[in-house]
Amino acid sequence: MEVGYGSGDKTGFFTQGRRSLKALTVQFKVKTVELARNIKKLGQDDPRRVIHSLKVGLALTLVSMFYYCQPLYSNFDETAIWAIMTVVVVFEFSVGATLGKGLNRGMATLMAGGLGIGAHHLANLSGHIGEPILLGFFVFLQATISTFLRFFPKLKARYDYGLLIFILTFSMISVSGYRDDEILELAHRRLSTICIGGATCVIISIVIFPVWAGEDLHNLIALNIEKLGNFLEGFGDEYFKRTGGEECNEDKKILEGYKIFLNSNYSEGSLANFAAWEPGHGRFPFRHPWKLYLKVGTLARECAYRIEALNGYLNADMQVSSEVSTIIQEACTTMSLESGKALKELASAIKIMVQPCSADSHIENAKSAAKNIKSLLKSGTWEDIDLLKDIPGVTVCSILVDVVTCTEKIAASIHELASKAQFKSAESPLSEQIQSVKSAQMVNCSHVITVSESTLAASPSESSSAPKASKQIMEV
Repeated sequence: MEVGYGSGDKTGFFTQGRRSLKALTVQFKVKTVELARNIKKLGQDDPRRVIHSLKVGLALTLVSMFYYCQPLYSNFDETAIWAIMTVVVVFEFSVGATLGKGLNRGMATLMAGGLGIGAHHLANLSGHIGEPILLGFFVFLQATISTFLRFFPKLKARYDYGLLIFILTFSMISVSGYRDDEILELAHRRLSTICIGGATCVIISIVIFPVWAGEDLHNLIALNIEKLGNFLEGFGDEYFKRTGGEECNEDKKILEGYKIFLNSNYSEGSLANFAAWEPGHGRFPFRHPWKLYLKVGTLARECAYRIEALNGYLNADMQVSSEVSTIIQEACTTMSLESGKALKELASAIKIMVQPCSADSHIENAKSAAKNIKSLLKSGTWEDIDLLKDIPGVTVCSILVDVVTCTEKIAASIHELASKAQFKSAESPLSEQIQSVKSAQMVNCSHVITVSESTLAASPSESSSAPKASKQIMEV
């Protein structure tokens, strides 16, 4: 019995182990498939990520030749590793980010190298005992000042990486120069390899499928404003259908597309900072007013916060009475719809870089509706209505009035952007049609005049009919 009991334990142990191994195999397959799907989705969402990865690999392969080729290695020795390190830390996703880091690193290395050599020579004059003391003081002084400068917001935004590299390079050259007599040669080699690595990054980033931060910022602002317009266009109908007890099967994903805009302040600031480093490209000349995009984004985000409040009332359980709904529905729907149309027109104007004149009429309609709702709220219509039960409806009216004001501010900022960036003037379809008709008429008239003149010149005997033909031409 004991033998049988022991063999049963062994059989159960192996069976359990086999099941666990099988479960692990299945789990590994599931995780592998999930990882493959995530990788595929990541590449499909933005194919530029795949191209960027290939560009980084190409840049590292090129600068690695300093180690693989003996003639190159003999000129730079171990300092060739700085070219590889430069590519790793400088190569960024966009051209602006790469240029900013590359210039920061190059200028900081040049300045720190020069000051480090100067500090080394000054320390040499103090003798063998005073040299390490003076070098330590110089390192302490520059590290303290440079670190404090990094706290200034403007310097931190554009030159933080340069200040960091300045501290590193000055300290390394000053300290290593104490043991190495060939400090000038060391600084020259290090600067050369860093410049080679940075130049490789910049050239590959610009030449091979460049990613422009300015263009991304431009498209991001336009897309975010369009999402606000989509919500406002659908809010009026959605809100009053819900309060009226009707079912609405619309897809609410479009209405909630604005939410990603609420926390986009950091990404917009980063893109604007990177765009300031970029040269002129495509539709965007050098010194394009990128800061105005931040102003537009800030005003649009204020509007998004109010839309977030509207969305809360859209999903709330509290409903407005049918009596109040009848009073405010027309004005609220008009404010929401016209503001949404205005924002979409403004987004379209930013996309194609034209003057946003077509949005002004929608803004005027929304302001007129806001004026009407203010008059309604101040009138005696509410005497027989219990406002405590209908506070959500009144609050929605108030928020929509604020949204109209925000839309007007956004339009003013986009007009300023269009003026500073020299957006082309937009012609209405009717004016284009009139212009084309006028051109066609001018062509026909000139054709008739040419034919008539040639006919008169070819038939001198019919000169008596010239006044009549001239009169017909003038009538045409």
